[in-house]
Amino acid sequence: MPRVRRRTRTAALAAALALVTTGTVAVSQSAAAGVTSLEAAPAVSDLYVDPGTQAYAAWEAASGTDKDLLAKIALTPQSYWVGNWADADHSRAEVADYTGRAAAAGQTGILTVYAIPGRDCGNHSGGGVPESEYARWVDTVAEGIEGSPIVILEPDALAQLGDCDGQGDRVGYLRYAAESLTAAGARVYIDAGHSGWLSAGEAARRLELIGFTDAVGFALNTSNYQTTADTQAYAEQVSAQVGGRPYVIDTSRNGNGSNGEWCNPRGRALGEQPRLVDDATSLDALLWVKLPGESDGACNGGPAAGQWWQEIALELAANAHW
Repeated sequence: MPRVRRRTRTAALAAALALVTTGTVAVSQSAAAGVTSLEAAPAVSDLYVDPGTQAYAAWEAASGTDKDLLAKIALTPQSYWVGNWADADHSRAEVADYTGRAAAAGQTGILTVYAIPGRDCGNHSGGGVPESEYARWVDTVAEGIEGSPIVILEPDALAQLGDCDGQGDRVGYLRYAAESLTAAGARVYIDAGHSGWLSAGEAARRLELIGFTDAVGFALNTSNYQTTADTQAYAEQVSAQVGGRPYVIDTSRNGNGSNGEWCNPRGRALGEQPRLVDDATSLDALLWVKLPGESDGACNGGPAAGQWWQEIALELAANAHW
């Protein structure tokens, strides 16, 4: 596969997503000014800020220093996760609501699709749709897509390929999901783990199993803590082995890098704010895929996966370098 020409790819991304190419506006400025509503806050970019997140509710309920810190999270665009914690029709309605609001605002939503059979190999985020139902579930969710959201496809699924039973035809499922979601208008990035997991060569080999007939590129560092610099160096190696395909990086909680733990490690920090990247690399964007303040699981004193944990949210925000 020939290397994708950077100028052409970047122009296509900008046109499809209508994202700004200038730098971000620091939410810390909003916090310092005591922002009390989303309408009063400067936009970070043309990515959509969802007022329905747990962080947003916590920010609205907070006061004083806590409110200023939580503004850093609540007013930053983040991904909307859709999985099988609800039935397929309900998930479709959620997607239609979220992407519809983003489209109505003239902004781009970010979806994370997370329902692969054998999800998380039964760990803190275990579950997923039964093997026989995954294709129908994906098609139903895809029916709800409005506009051209960015989609992060199945975090950990490719990195955990073959690690446990119950995965079915995981490669086939990912291929099908990429096709279905792309046909619905999404720009799909296949999750490929992080720089501390698979070697660059192995990540590239697994990505090629899925292929890029439909998916735009790949995603790295979802819900993890590897630094942006380390992740980008690794990603460029992967990209070079898959025809120069572009990638996105989750920077939501990597401001202090990794301490070797993945489940609610302490002492971490919010990372760089989301933005479109247009340079000589294959990096398309820095995104907040994981929602900071939502627990990784019942570990290190945290609640169940996905539940709001204000203590860790405040810690991440206080440690941010912006």
